[in-house]
Amino acid sequence: MSPEAFHAAAMALPAATMTVQWGDDQVYKVGDKMFAVMGPGAAQGGVSFKASDVAFEVLTETGRAIPAPYLARAKWVKLDDLASFDDAEVADWLKTAHALVAAKLTKKKRAELGL
Repeated sequence: MSPEAFHAAAMALPAATMTVQWGDDQVYKVGDKMFAVMGPGAAQGGVSFKASDVAFEVLTETGRAIPAPYLARAKWVKLDDLASFDDAEVADWLKTAHALVAAKLTKKKRAELGL
């Protein structure tokens, strides 16, 4: 997957927004809560996202991803080489990350966002 495809997949999700934080990191959010981050030089890695408990275990145990620095306890993973991953696979992980974060929003906030 290319960084452009990652951006497009993240922004295609309902009520998704993107802000630039911490220098040059692109932070993808739903309802002001992060679900993915793409750092500078994302083609060689620098992409992190919230994962389900099962996906976190599988991705980290197989070596396809590492626990994301500072966010591992919240089940975030970091991909070292975005280019080596299939577009559909990463898009599915982003969809899951978005859903996991959106589910934690208040009912009122989800209604405001049309979720």
